[in-house]
This record gives sequence, structure tokens and C-alpha cells, in this order.
Amino acid sequence: MPAAHAVSSLHLQINVTWRGRVPDIPLDLPSDAIALYGCEGVSEACLTLQERVQLDVNVLLFAAWMGVRLARSMRPQDIEEAAIQIRQWHREIVLPLRAVRRRLKTGPAPAPNDHTDALRAKVQSVEIAAELVELAQLGQLAHCLGHNASADASETAATNLLHVVQYYGGRPADIEERNAVNVIAAAATGCFS
Repeated sequence: MPAAHAVSSLHLQINVTWRGRVPDIPLDLPSDAIALYGCEGVSEACLTLQERVQLDVNVLLFAAWMGVRLARSMRPQDIEEAAIQIRQWHREIVLPLRAVRRRLKTGPAPAPNDHTDALRAKVQSVEIAAELVELAQLGQLAHCLGHNASADASETAATNLLHVVQYYGGRPADIEERNAVNVIAAAATGCFS
């Protein structure tokens, strides 16, 4: 997941109409996603869901952001649209960079050593930049996806997140996945409210 220092190079201010008005604060999905990912328990919950249903964590963070920051409920077709919009970038750019970074951790020879560790850090920096591009693209979709939520922010975020899990997993979330969703939704409520 992105590091906070990488945001400045890819900073994107998104003006989104929120309940008929422009918010007083600029909405910045990349920065907000980084803040949320850094909240207690969120990275672990995201990785649990990523491993269990092979989801794109950025779509997950986007769904939480939409629910809490924008008070927008997302339908399953909204999740699908978001996933489709970034799928090619994620598969062809983010995932290969991640694979190289992970491979450099243990090999092939001469890795791991000081030189390959330095290379791994550079690859990680490029991977983070690629994820920030993906988050910025998702942020641009905010104005055209979802509808105004009638539920409270945490409930809206949890429902959005469950739609993400179901989209990627092809089935409803199980209890462990629901627990991970609840951790993210609660953290998003505290982080963005």
C-alpha cells in the first residue's frame, strides 16, 4: 500500500458534489486511502481480504472512502464499474511490480544482498507510485458512482465493502471476511468523520 511521502508527486484534488454542494475541504482519495491504511488493524484486514478473495485493496479503500467521506452507497454494479476501470492498469503494472518486489526479497541469486535490497526499495517506490495512479483514477469516478446514502457512515461503508468482497470472491463474505470489513468500516468512520 502507498506510503505517505509518495502522495505529493501524484496529488490529485477531486471536486465532488456532495449532497448537492461542493464540500468545504478538498477530497483527495490517494491521501485519504493512505491515512485509512495506516489506521490500527486496517492493513491486516485489507491483506486478509486480499489473500482470501484476491481483491484489489485500492478498490476496497475506495469503497470505504465513498461510504464515509462522500456518504455514497455503492451498488454491486458500481463496484464492478470501478474494478473494470482500473483492471488493466492493476494487472499489467501494479501486480508485476509487486511480483518483482516480492521476488527480490528472497532471490534469485544474487538476491538478497545489499545491492538487491536497494533495488527492491526502488521497485517498491515505483509500485507505490503506480498504486497512487490507480487511486487517483478511482477518485475520478466518485462523481458518477453510487447514490446518496440513507444509513449511517459506518453502515454504508460496511455495505460498500461487502459488495467489494462479493464481487471479487464471487460469493457472500464469510464471518472472517465480515470481521475484516467491520474493522475497515469502523476505522474509516473514525478517520474520515
